[in-house]
Amino acid sequence: MTELLAFLPSPAQSSWNLGPIPLRAYALLIVAGIVVAIWVGSKRYVARGGKPGTIADIAIWAVPFGIVGGRLYHVLSDWQLYFGPDGSGFVAALRLWDGGLGIWGAVALGGVGAWIGARRAGVALPPVADAIAPGIALAQAIGRWGNYFNQELFGAPTQLPWGLIIDPQNRPAGYTEFETFHPTFLYESIWMLAVAGILVWADRRFRMGHGRVFALYVLLYTVGRLWIEALRIDAANTILGLRLNIWTSLLVGLGALAYLIISARQRPGREEIETDTDSAAESATDADSASLEDPNGPTTSRP
Repeated sequence: MTELLAFLPSPAQSSWNLGPIPLRAYALLIVAGIVVAIWVGSKRYVARGGKPGTIADIAIWAVPFGIVGGRLYHVLSDWQLYFGPDGSGFVAALRLWDGGLGIWGAVALGGVGAWIGARRAGVALPPVADAIAPGIALAQAIGRWGNYFNQELFGAPTQLPWGLIIDPQNRPAGYTEFETFHPTFLYESIWMLAVAGILVWADRRFRMGHGRVFALYVLLYTVGRLWIEALRIDAANTILGLRLNIWTSLLVGLGALAYLIISARQRPGREEIETDTDSAAESATDADSASLEDPNGPTTSRP
């Protein structure tokens, strides 16, 4: 017991009751991450020339789409946990508070929601994505602590001083004799804090635009996810001996790298943020000017 004092303890509980309402750490951290992402994204979007409140309006669409997408990816990529021979069933697949959000599903469907929100707000999506990218990284850094409270998604056994003590009932089969494991939640949290800092620095240094800040976020995340995923020992589907999320990170990361290179060559610099309303107003002004200058242009009859 004296030796274990050097390691990281697991929390005694993952939820608290506020009267009849259970407050679950996983859900609270997800909400906190979303709030931080919206706040950071809004500040950055306004600094880039956008209108205040635009990011919050888009988030009304992006957040629920992202949550649904994240849960769908998790359930589909680990379907046997819910629908296999010893699966926990359909109802368990809906219990989001028990943990389980796949980032790729969240980004994919969240992107669809953001596109809908951007269309309704009359703004282009790439500047929105660039503004919100560091906030998403911070949201992940915060949200990963939900895995700590749920004692899930930890790594292989380790005797390092920062090894995480896992309760016996939460240790996977084949590892019950071990007590301390790699705290992969902590590794990813620290990694995403670094990613957020790099994104802010790179955006200021190179004046990145046209979705390249978001692409850099994806690339940096996949680099970290590759080695963190390789440490994990939770059950996962594999392809050619590698975990599914490793393959996903490889493919998505290469796609992000290709976009960064091609986009930088074709559209260097940062675009101006312009709303559809502004464009329509400018078009109307140009048309009015043309009609005044062109004798054959539209005329207005007078009584």
